[in-house]
Amino acid sequence: MDPPELPVAQLVRLTGLFGISENRARVALSRMVAGGEATTDGSGRYRLAGHLMARRSRQSASRSGVTTDYAGQWRLAVVTTSGSTADVRSERRRALAYARLAELREGVWMRPDNLAGPLMTTTGLDGDVEFMSARPSDARRLAARLWDLEEWSTRSSALLDRLQAVPPVGPEVLAPGFALSAAVLRHLQADPLLPEELQPPRWPGRQLRVAYDEWDMRYRGTLAEWSRATVTP
Repeated sequence: MDPPELPVAQLVRLTGLFGISENRARVALSRMVAGGEATTDGSGRYRLAGHLMARRSRQSASRSGVTTDYAGQWRLAVVTTSGSTADVRSERRRALAYARLAELREGVWMRPDNLAGPLMTTTGLDGDVEFMSARPSDARRLAARLWDLEEWSTRSSALLDRLQAVPPVGPEVLAPGFALSAAVLRHLQADPLLPEELQPPRWPGRQLRVAYDEWDMRYRGTLAEWSRATVTP
């Protein structure tokens, strides 16, 4: 939902679908606020914040799958610092992976130049990485080396089957449907968003997105009906 916020009463009802008691749900919300993962306006409404809000933005971008024109150029990111702490190295790797680069070898990350906007915007990391352009001699082969495209495609087919097997109709589907939705969104974030000319034959990225958009629209309708039916007069 947009904006990503709900009243506490509705949040408590939703967590009840997963066997979470009202007391546990309220304690969890308080901890989320204390940890910067949510905010509250004092009137009983809670909104996502911090890294959870950032994750939601990444999910939205992954779900849309928007790319730009590809002219054969690749973006190359080279780590130029040494002696970083384990936490800094972990955060740097996470930021590069979020930007959909893949590691060719230690400290060298690449991807086709077909995404809009800056590759990395994480504060404090840009100075550790030098960005360059490259034009591989065999871009298709390099893409297959950097990403396990067969595994992603196989997993996509399995998720497509699950979307067909779990029609989002009736309150009994809300809990398993939530888990399925999370699995699809997580999988879409692992899509390298390659240009069409570098994709394997019958690449299922667009098919999965179209199927999920239709399924999610129906799921949200079912959730809205259940929410209205469970509101205490």
